[in-house]
Amino acid sequence: MSEPSAGRVSVIIPARNEERNIERVIGSLAGQERLQEIIAVDDASTDRTAEILQHLRDEISFLRVIHNEGLPEGWTGKTYACAVGAAQAQGEWLLFTDADTEHSSGSVAYWVGRAERERLDLVSLSPGQVVAKWWEKAVIPYVFVQLARWYPFEEISQADSERAAANGQYILVRREIYLEAGGFESVRGEILDDVRIAERVKSSGRRIFFAPGADWVRTRMYVSFGAMWEGWTKNLYLLAEGNWGRGVAAVAQAWLLDVVPLVTFAVLGAMTVASRQGGLATILAVACLFFALARRARYGRELSKLGFDRSLANYQWPGAALAGLLILNSFCAYGLGRRIEWKGRTYSGDRLRKPR
Repeated sequence: MSEPSAGRVSVIIPARNEERNIERVIGSLAGQERLQEIIAVDDASTDRTAEILQHLRDEISFLRVIHNEGLPEGWTGKTYACAVGAAQAQGEWLLFTDADTEHSSGSVAYWVGRAERERLDLVSLSPGQVVAKWWEKAVIPYVFVQLARWYPFEEISQADSERAAANGQYILVRREIYLEAGGFESVRGEILDDVRIAERVKSSGRRIFFAPGADWVRTRMYVSFGAMWEGWTKNLYLLAEGNWGRGVAAVAQAWLLDVVPLVTFAVLGAMTVASRQGGLATILAVACLFFALARRARYGRELSKLGFDRSLANYQWPGAALAGLLILNSFCAYGLGRRIEWKGRTYSGDRLRKPR
């Protein structure tokens, strides 16, 4: 690497089959202040990603495009693309961001400036989630609320806490700190590369900051139910740190606290109407209803803290039902050593299942 450009940012975007998104993310970044360059790494795409990047490069002088033709042994696709892009970067700061993100105007300058003022070494934001279809509205918010319980933002950002995490959709890191931590080469075979990078940075005594980022960056993670199923199957076991107790507890909480009360209310309510009598069934039905409403109110507050619209609390019970199934499926996939599918590549669940 050459000497870094002081205070400037190199944006690195790994892109595999992102013809739907790549123009939007680069467009949202091209007008940002403090940019040194945008480096898009085409990860052996088989769609029009390379063609679109070529067109954009003709229009944006500081856009650099790298084409990865193959994947070396022992790497995941994303870690290799990020490592290749970072090796070519010239900025003092590196911003790793996904091809399906969209960045608000002024966001890069704001977060670089804040990191410099507060002497932060790594900043990661959890983007605002665009949810369009009912299953997105149900599952995506519910999972992110669960993740916020597993990885509390405040605790992770505390210097005296050993907990560390990051969201790979937005990681801003000083280049010298990135190199000191070993870069993506040090986590080359990890599916949960973002969390591992944050752990390496924080364990070296550096400061990290993790926060909700809906005001600064947003994304639509999945456009099909199948892609969502694959994505969370790949991640949830690892995000739960392979802890079966934690996974079972999350499933039990989702189903027993958010699904069963509503189902019980419906059954007891139907019994009461059918018999045209009150009594214990009516009392229990009302109790279940009030409990469910209290849970929904709490869920709405948690959603608001993460930048979601509170009205998505109306999708709580199908979200809980599906999220529970996703957690179980992820644990079974890794526990049984099944193959993990993602973006047209297959990884061994048996090889990946032991969290570092």
